[in-house]
Amino acid sequence: MTSFTLQEKLTAAGAQLGEYGGARTAATFGAPRAELHALRGACGVYDLTWRGKLVITGEDRVRWLNGMITGNVRDLPMNHGTYSFLLNPQGRIQADLYAFNRGDYLLVTSDAAQIPRLTETFDHYIIMDDVEVADVSSKLASIGLGGPQATDVLSRAGFVFPSALKPLDIADLEWRGLGVSVARGDSKVHPNYEIWFHPDHAASVWDAMVAAGALPVGSQALEWDRILSGVPRYGLDIGDRDLPQETGQERALHYSKGCYVGQEIVERIHSRGNVHRQFAGFIVNGAPPERGTKVRVGDKDVGEITSAATIPTEIIERTYALGYLRREHAAVGTEVQIGDATAHVASLPFQD
Repeated sequence: MTSFTLQEKLTAAGAQLGEYGGARTAATFGAPRAELHALRGACGVYDLTWRGKLVITGEDRVRWLNGMITGNVRDLPMNHGTYSFLLNPQGRIQADLYAFNRGDYLLVTSDAAQIPRLTETFDHYIIMDDVEVADVSSKLASIGLGGPQATDVLSRAGFVFPSALKPLDIADLEWRGLGVSVARGDSKVHPNYEIWFHPDHAASVWDAMVAAGALPVGSQALEWDRILSGVPRYGLDIGDRDLPQETGQERALHYSKGCYVGQEIVERIHSRGNVHRQFAGFIVNGAPPERGTKVRVGDKDVGEITSAATIPTEIIERTYALGYLRREHAAVGTEVQIGDATAHVASLPFQD
């Protein structure tokens, strides 16, 4: 079997296909509200074709990647990862990614849509270094699992761990005679996992998750869950003109690891203490505003919207939005105008 066979299986299970993260995948299985509730109240299983993967090898790989991204690769424990940004020399974000120490190689994962830029930028900066970058996205398939019961579903499916996985830990396992790896995600809202395996085994892993109680989930519910969790997405909420501290993702920054591309700008902002605008959440009294809609206080533009959706949570259907806002207007509860609708600044993650 191949990853395309999994796509055919998803279609046979009632999935409506669409594009997400730069790849074609299940958009919904026909009940996006139930799919969202599985992610936030039980367990959902989802295709991760849209997550690309790069393998970095060579004697200089750790020193070199540590000098390329904002996270600390140099001190990564074996089988552990870090979330990071790739910056240009002006400190602007060019991509986001996870980097994992896999012993004799480093594994970088990111949305499939970002893999070409990552590969091109990495190749540009390999000069006299003993480093090679290979795109293994088609050779290493992955399925995601998320929700309060995700750990229990893994256990019922026969995944046995020597100890509990912490966020961004990886366990290499033998499962039903197959070699698989399980990486725990870093969601602060609910447990989430990625299962990595040879593409031939995609359908088997998927069926096992469903049999263990996971509900198939499409990208629409994943996107709703992302917005509710207040997590910015590159290409929507983060772009190549944004500065790291504006995004609120301090988890991506390490201030004492040494030099890297764009570090001077990051350190300058760090020493200054703040940026003029910050990532923020909004509860909107109306329809979802278009991306780029200005946020206003009085007659002044003080921010803009980057993501928005009307989301049916368990309690109420409400419009939530993410975007950027000038710091002086970012206090929770502040009333703002977004298009024709009034809105209030809310804390992140949103509370259902």
